[in-house]
Amino acid sequence: MLITVTALSKGFAQSDNIQFTSSADTTLLYPDSIQINPDSIQNADSVALSTITKFDTTLSKDAIESRVDYEALDSMKIDMLTEKVYLYGSAQVNYEDIQLNADYIELDLKNNTVFADGRPDSTGEMAGFPVFKEGPKEYITKRMTYNFDSKKGKITEVRTQEGEGFIKGNEVKKSGTEVMYIKNGYYTTCNLDEPHFSLATSKLKIIPGDKIITGPTLLKIDNIPTPLGLPFGFFPNKKGRSSGIVIPTYGDSRALGFFLRNGGFYWGVNEYIDSRITGDIYSLGSWGVALNTRYKKRYKYNGNVSISYTKRKEGFEELPSYSEVNNMFLRWNHAQDSKAKPGSRFSANVNLGSSSNFQNNLNSFSNEYLTNTFQSSITYTNSFPTKPYNLTLSARHSQNTQSEQFNINLPDVSFNFSRQFPFKNIGKIGNEWWRSIYKNFGLSLRSEATNRLTVQENKLRLSEFGELSQDFKNGIRHSIPLSTSFKLLKHATISPSVSLNESWILNSIRQSVNNEGILVRDTVMGFERAATASFNAALNTKLYSLYQYKKGKIAAIRHVMTPSISFNFQPEISEGIQRYTDTLGVTNIYSIFEGSVYGTPDRRRSGRVGFGLLNNLEMKVRTDKDSSGLKKIKLLENLGFSSSYNISADSLNWAPISANGRTRIGKFLSFQFNGTLDPYGFVTDSLGRQTRVNRRSKDTQDELFRLTNGSVAFNFRLTGKGKDGKKANEPKKSKYTTEEELELINANIEQYVDFSIPWSLNVSYNIRYTKPTNASNVTQTLNFNGDLSLTDNWKIGTTSGWDFTNNDFSYTSLNINRDLHCWQLAVNWIPFGPRQSYNITLNVKSAVLQDLKLNRRRDFYDLIQ
Repeated sequence: MLITVTALSKGFAQSDNIQFTSSADTTLLYPDSIQINPDSIQNADSVALSTITKFDTTLSKDAIESRVDYEALDSMKIDMLTEKVYLYGSAQVNYEDIQLNADYIELDLKNNTVFADGRPDSTGEMAGFPVFKEGPKEYITKRMTYNFDSKKGKITEVRTQEGEGFIKGNEVKKSGTEVMYIKNGYYTTCNLDEPHFSLATSKLKIIPGDKIITGPTLLKIDNIPTPLGLPFGFFPNKKGRSSGIVIPTYGDSRALGFFLRNGGFYWGVNEYIDSRITGDIYSLGSWGVALNTRYKKRYKYNGNVSISYTKRKEGFEELPSYSEVNNMFLRWNHAQDSKAKPGSRFSANVNLGSSSNFQNNLNSFSNEYLTNTFQSSITYTNSFPTKPYNLTLSARHSQNTQSEQFNINLPDVSFNFSRQFPFKNIGKIGNEWWRSIYKNFGLSLRSEATNRLTVQENKLRLSEFGELSQDFKNGIRHSIPLSTSFKLLKHATISPSVSLNESWILNSIRQSVNNEGILVRDTVMGFERAATASFNAALNTKLYSLYQYKKGKIAAIRHVMTPSISFNFQPEISEGIQRYTDTLGVTNIYSIFEGSVYGTPDRRRSGRVGFGLLNNLEMKVRTDKDSSGLKKIKLLENLGFSSSYNISADSLNWAPISANGRTRIGKFLSFQFNGTLDPYGFVTDSLGRQTRVNRRSKDTQDELFRLTNGSVAFNFRLTGKGKDGKKANEPKKSKYTTEEELELINANIEQYVDFSIPWSLNVSYNIRYTKPTNASNVTQTLNFNGDLSLTDNWKIGTTSGWDFTNNDFSYTSLNINRDLHCWQLAVNWIPFGPRQSYNITLNVKSAVLQDLKLNRRRDFYDLIQ
């Protein structure tokens, strides 16, 4: 039986009567006190007291403005003298955005207050405790009193959630401004009723949407007090970004001394940009600073900028072993939303810094120290959607960390005119063969300008940039390809083309021999041009063969061959050719374009005929597991051979034969290979020098073809399915769902380990063989990585390999992760090698208490003997 009553403050103003709904329509006009038992009125049509027919509809001065709705599942008692309503059994009271549920509720309509408590159940245990909801907030309590006028309340043993944290208190006072004062409570980010950890405090203040403030706190682990605590606590309780101090990690390093790491300040500038500046400081003089800034404007662009500078000192300045290394690194990533400006796009991917940054930086757990090259590009492209051309402006950079050489292109400009078919719309002229030639005729244009500097890192300083500007090499290059295609005998396609190229440079070289017989090389400023042209033609077709079997497991085998023949011709180029005579009277030839930004054009006349053959082999087998009854298996995904014949050379006309192939063996193993076969042999002179000669290899080395180089690669991958049926390489939904938490991942505040994949294993093996003449060399590499979930909460991962040259393990790392519900344990260990180190971190998962962690680490420079 559900009884529902609607009332407005005292005297139930603005109501002609009180109506109780049961299985029959029942109307009660009440006397001084009425107690309703639903069972007693279940079969009654109506009960009426004619002594009272209408009530006063005038609102009293202290009446509340909004309506109070209340209901009870069990029974209800209304005392008209005291103007109180007593609700029993799954009772509920609603007022504006407030909802109160409990097994017992006492509603005082005179004082506009409500009291809620639980009731004993059939076993005598208290149940049905109050649940107080105000807007999105929910409070689970043991007992509470609330005033509708003042919006103040007193709560006993409350538990509620604020942001990522959970709060419990024995005594709570709720003010009219929604601020809550709690006595004898705790704060935690563990969502269990009995949390794994908590920060216990005698005083706690909650300001919704702003912050949570505590008095002296004590850390409890499984409700066991620890000697760890704080004189006060301050926890952000805002949605979105909130500026504040980043607490550093402390510890000691054998090489660098005691330290404070990654401490600084986080600044939430506005909803579009935030910034974090952190620093490291060591007692023996080393220090570092880093600035990380993120920005995002929805539907426009997003990106991040990070710059770091470190000064690492080892030893004492008075000793010869003292060393000091300065490192800097800049990263900038910018991406534009494709819908922001259709037709134009700006992007950036910058990775620029000291070559030794990742070898000597203070964070040794970055795998980027294995990277030998870094590249950068900043690009603006405008495709002019209604036009057949596009423009690209870019700045590019590349550096080699081994040679410490920088290549800087500043700027690069490229203008492209897309391929046009000027005769496509011309009517029918001639036969079908002739029509296909002129209708498929197309031409395009590509022009590019480059300004390039090649310099060593130690010379790359802003103070010397004026001098370096003279070392820039620049030029402009144009390319106009003309091409068409037509069918030959219906099944073959011929594609002739002509390529016209021209390069312009603004500085060239001149060589001469001075009076002392020394070769002098001068750079001459001035415009020079070099034009080249080439003609190409290609013929290709496809040949199919099919073998079908009426019986047995094999249904059919199909072999597809793609033969091709190509021809290339380039006339002799004499532009830019200069001569000088040395002291011996020998005339030497050189090109004024040597060392230019586009290199020296090939001046020799050349003509080549190329040959190629691609093969694909597939098989269909009969099976009951497929609805079609057939299953396709690739025996050879690709098997190719290619070579060429130089018609312009006077010897060694045939180029080595190149062979390559790839296929899969089962579901887990891929296999690929390539090699070079030389038809010519070599001879050894009296000095032991070996020279390739114009004689068959069969005559000199007794081999039809010499294998000069080759490689074979195997890749093996196995993955176990997780609880959701997904494999390790399938996309997985992160546990972080809100934008705010996703930003925390991007900022690398916490790492999330996927425990749903039970295991994965990846093994790659490569063997390379080289034998240009007599001497041969074989190199082998073996790399493997994998992970294993021992239980739902334990995960182990490793990366390693085998160095066949040194007969030892290559770079090896071991990662152990333990999910501790609201905590996480992470172990990273590099057991041997030049980067030998370890890092153990036990931390709270929640970003609110990210500084509540225990960290122990030893870097590679601490373990060097």
